[in-house]
Amino acid sequence: MKMDFDKDPDHIFVKKTVGNICFMALIFVAGACGYGSLALTISGGHLAAGVSSLHKQGAGCGACFQIRCKDSKLCSSKGTKVTLTDLNHNNQTDFVLTSRAFMAMANKGKGQDVLKLGIVDVEYKRMPCEYKNQNLAIRVEESSQKPYYLAIKLLYQGGQTEIVAIDVAQVGSSNWIFMTRNYGAVWDTSRVPNGALQFRFVVTSGYDGKWVWAKNVLPADWKIGVIYDSGVQITDIAQEGCSPCDDGNW
Repeated sequence: MKMDFDKDPDHIFVKKTVGNICFMALIFVAGACGYGSLALTISGGHLAAGVSSLHKQGAGCGACFQIRCKDSKLCSSKGTKVTLTDLNHNNQTDFVLTSRAFMAMANKGKGQDVLKLGIVDVEYKRMPCEYKNQNLAIRVEESSQKPYYLAIKLLYQGGQTEIVAIDVAQVGSSNWIFMTRNYGAVWDTSRVPNGALQFRFVVTSGYDGKWVWAKNVLPADWKIGVIYDSGVQITDIAQEGCSPCDDGNW
């Protein structure tokens, strides 16, 4: 299978070999998670689209992976770190990478040689996302219609975690209203509390889960398209969920 890079230069095939089974697919980058152009600010264009088992119906959006190709003549042992920003709709491969991320797997001066292959065997592992001096952020989406409907997008979710539930309430109130995952990293509700808003998140890492409380996030006059600092930073790392656990550096 070959890729026409002239027509589609930013979508590259990646496959993982498991035993005697190889998986391949072609998908698009930066769509099913809802990041759009903001994805480029998350990882410098080192983006990946993953199969449904990695995308996890949106819970896997924003997850970080270290990927390296298995051809030691062309590729470095360190590989490259990517952020999952889209769903791979074809389950024949695990990932599709942007060309920038694809070439970053190569040894010095071998980027174009790796790119010409189009398809490579890889190894990969989930890694903690690190956003130094950057808290979890909430962006108010353009579809929001104050005061009847609120849609938010989560950005800079650190650690090796998944956010599986979100509640919202007026600051100072205990009347929490659950939000629904619309798609990807976008959550919404049609029951918008009045005034300034606080949020609480159910954050899982491995087999463990906990509540994280962001006490004062959206002001009473919240605006569409604005990114608000949650005031909390997520850094949890899953240890129980890996089998076997790889604590070594590539």
